[in-house]
Amino acid sequence: MFPSYQEIIQDTSAEIGKLRGEIGDTLRGFSAMAQAATKDGALDAKTKELIAIALSVSVRCDPCLGYHTQALVKLGCTRAELTEALGMAVYMGGGPSLMYAARASAAFDEFAAQAAAKAG
Repeated sequence: MFPSYQEIIQDTSAEIGKLRGEIGDTLRGFSAMAQAATKDGALDAKTKELIAIALSVSVRCDPCLGYHTQALVKLGCTRAELTEALGMAVYMGGGPSLMYAARASAAFDEFAAQAAAKAG
């Protein structure tokens, strides 16, 4: 059974909140970098998040999977778009990436079900 990605990002966000008080300058810098990287440009937000999910699989980051699949659901990403990005991650990263692609798939389904329940 996969972990709950809602719980992972909730717990991670709480810990980041603690760090914000301890290394505020660093986190403000990280936030500025994130805003600059994600703003619309030649690539739209969904494309950038698909890149982020592939990289999250590549580096095997569970909290990253949670944050980026949640963002993809909010941006209207389809399962087909997600799985094509995951296919590229597996192709480039081999077996270990396949294991985390399965986790990313589970995270996407978790957030999509949550969004559907709120909408319905």
